[in-house]
Amino acid sequence: MAASPSGGMEMPGWLDRLGGFVERTGNLWRRLGDLESRVFAADLEAIPIDRPIYVAGLARAGTTILLELLASRPGVATHRYRDYPPVFTPIFWNRAFAHIHRKDAPPTERAHRDRIMVTPDSPEAFEEVLWMHFFPDLHDPARSNVLDRDTEHPAFERFYRDHIRKILLIRGGTRYLSKGNYNLTRLAYLLRLFPDARFLVPVRDPRWQVASLVKQHRLFCREEERDPRILAHMRRVGHFEFGLDLRPINTGDTPRVESIRALWREGDLVRGFARYWAMLYGFLLDRLAADATLRAHTLLVRYEDLCDRAEETLTRIFAHVELPLAGEERARAAARLGRPDYYRPSFDAAEEAAIAEETGGTWARIADHLGRAVA
Repeated sequence: MAASPSGGMEMPGWLDRLGGFVERTGNLWRRLGDLESRVFAADLEAIPIDRPIYVAGLARAGTTILLELLASRPGVATHRYRDYPPVFTPIFWNRAFAHIHRKDAPPTERAHRDRIMVTPDSPEAFEEVLWMHFFPDLHDPARSNVLDRDTEHPAFERFYRDHIRKILLIRGGTRYLSKGNYNLTRLAYLLRLFPDARFLVPVRDPRWQVASLVKQHRLFCREEERDPRILAHMRRVGHFEFGLDLRPINTGDTPRVESIRALWREGDLVRGFARYWAMLYGFLLDRLAADATLRAHTLLVRYEDLCDRAEETLTRIFAHVELPLAGEERARAAARLGRPDYYRPSFDAAEEAAIAEETGGTWARIADHLGRAVA
């Protein structure tokens, strides 16, 4: 799905039909995924899962930029747009049918209208399709969505490890990279599965992040009302961060989650998103404070640092995930980065006060975690 020349979003008919079929027949695709694992068992067993890299966080904090920067490095393998809809069977799909996507397709602006240009080979987040199949309540805001070190799901863990190896196989990679914003409440579980995993969590000035979330929410609501297939697609890929089916992640504090949902229902998007921002990052900070091992494997990345101190921040990021980045390559990557100039926050005094009230305490905790002021 991409932005259309007319200014809206364009949902190809074949993508909607095939995506709907895969959704309705999920158990069949899971069995096909198991068959794929058996067919390629010898190849998969020879592939180690070495220090997988996870980018997670609240939307509009720079997760896509981090994904693209990391995915461009030699040996890094991740999902691409061409892997959807049959995410369960990446080898079968890529070897037999992935030509349905043109290899010479020109870049187009993605549906978010945020000036990020994509092709079928651009990296994208599709892991959530698997998580939703094996954990069907993960997006129920009325119950905790947290997966931690005590979580056990042998069937998922076997399938997921095989799936990672499949992505490494079809991409010829040695390091797996995942962008999954909802993984923010699963970091401890992922670290149990992969003790050498590396986590990157971008965080953005709440004033700007709330402005971007409100902007995207209104855009997707408008487009989903115009074309219900867009809403169906968002549900299928597990994207509930804005739009008509907006759902908060439940971090275990159900009353607070309900207060956020109530604000959204009442139309107070600014305070609602600000409270959500504070809840998610507060949850993360609590987990990092209580778990020294998780803290050592997790790097918070300020979006503003990525834009304003690009080379210094890139050095820190690539050192954390243990990927090489030479000086010239770092300079080229840094040249791509900069703050957005196509919109600015336009809150009134009451909204500014609401953001400060809801996020001030968590923003100060982030400064403490980073060891410096974040203003």
